[in-house]
Amino acid sequence: MTQRSLRGWIWIHTWTSLVCTLFLLLICITGLPLVLSDEIENLLDDGLPYANVANGTAHLKLDEFVAKGRAMFPGETVLSVSSSADEPKIVVLMASSWEAFKANRKSMHWIRFDAHTGQVLKQSKPFDGDGPTFLGTMLSLHRDLYAGLPGELFMGFMAVLFVLAIVSGVVIYGPFMRRLEFGTVRANRSTRLRWLDLHNLIGVTTLAWALVVGATGILNEVSRPLFTLWQQTDVKAMLAPLRGKPVPETSELSSPQAAFDTVKAAYPDMVATSVVYPGSPFGTPYHYLIWTKGQTPLTSRLFQPVLVDARNGALGSAVSMPWYLRAVEVSRPLHFGDYGGMPLKIIWIALDLATIVVLGGGLYLWLLRRSWVGAKDARTASYGAAAASLSHGSAK
Repeated sequence: MTQRSLRGWIWIHTWTSLVCTLFLLLICITGLPLVLSDEIENLLDDGLPYANVANGTAHLKLDEFVAKGRAMFPGETVLSVSSSADEPKIVVLMASSWEAFKANRKSMHWIRFDAHTGQVLKQSKPFDGDGPTFLGTMLSLHRDLYAGLPGELFMGFMAVLFVLAIVSGVVIYGPFMRRLEFGTVRANRSTRLRWLDLHNLIGVTTLAWALVVGATGILNEVSRPLFTLWQQTDVKAMLAPLRGKPVPETSELSSPQAAFDTVKAAYPDMVATSVVYPGSPFGTPYHYLIWTKGQTPLTSRLFQPVLVDARNGALGSAVSMPWYLRAVEVSRPLHFGDYGGMPLKIIWIALDLATIVVLGGGLYLWLLRRSWVGAKDARTASYGAAAASLSHGSAK
């Protein structure tokens, strides 16, 4: 590598790192609780506990939970019903109408039921009446700085700079370390050199993880535009023949539990997780949209929607999602490390903390270098002035 190209890579590494450092520090700090989101959510949850029942006790039918929700909030519209493979809970989402939900997504509220007994465990208030939650705040800061889509795109750009900083760091690592053994930390040298060695050592050790998290972070930040693209192309074309069709009245709807069972029978390798009611901006005017996922650790992160006629319960078609949305779905568990249980989460937390040290160390090195260069310039100017004075005195 020539000196000119090396200086170019150093410039890229320095400025991509500096521009994104503060935002990456925020992302790393807010990412720590998000890795443990399930555990923290359970710890902070003030809802009633699940009932103790015998193993193998069957869940109640989804229809019963829908009826309970409508009885609690007469005149409101059921938006969706979801179940969990990990907990015996059923969540019913409701709003005053689909029109109100489309105008303001915050108008919805949810009711959490015990899947075995039908008891209400907890419910929310519409329009964020419960106030911000700790995890909700961390996620908003992590994802978009409370700035919506512009914030997501900005943070995505910061993730691009982070990946460039990693790649440029790898390029310049070799020339800088060719005379030293791997892992060398020159503890007997200056503070700046010690920090530089630690910065390089931790950076190269966490290299693969940082690249994975940075690349998946980019995908996560552009997921909203990608879903919009899919809705405006494939979904729009699929729903074109259904435009203008009236949404069925509540009395015309078939059983959501029967729709679940129909999909389970047609796709035995998939697990039905939720049913979205007709009228949704994400569905059709008169179909139940059943979201399914696989049963293996990988396919459980890949979701596939299936349409079921909401009037007669007839099975429709499965909606295939494009490759770029599949990439987004796979990237999410890789980004947060939440697919391998607590051991993987601990590894993710350790690597996150190491990255915080790398980012902070890089900023510290830059500040040290600035002060060192400034002091050097000051010394040079002082020596120059002294030399000029002596020269002037000699001339006299």
